[in-house]
Amino acid sequence: MENYSVIIPVYNRIDEVEDLLASLARQDALNFEVIIVEDGSTLPCEAAVNRYTDRLDIKYFFKENEGRSIARNYGMERATGSHFIFFDSDCVIPADYF
Repeated sequence: MENYSVIIPVYNRIDEVEDLLASLARQDALNFEVIIVEDGSTLPCEAAVNRYTDRLDIKYFFKENEGRSIARNYGMERATGSHFIFFDSDCVIPADYF
């Protein structure tokens, strides 16, 4: 089975992150890690991320704001999966995605 790293750059999107993580926690297969890269948000989503640590293999990183592309690269550098998948914080993923 393949292992995936789901990389999600976030900037001030607490509610969206909550919806996205809820959809990832409902996946039929959990062969992925989630990398949240908070890109200098003034409204961090760390509390929302912490609510899913018992259901997802999830890692949270906070860095200064440099934009979505640099945040994605930052996540890739910390990922352990054999494949990278990028979602924006406003995505909701169907349960059979993986």
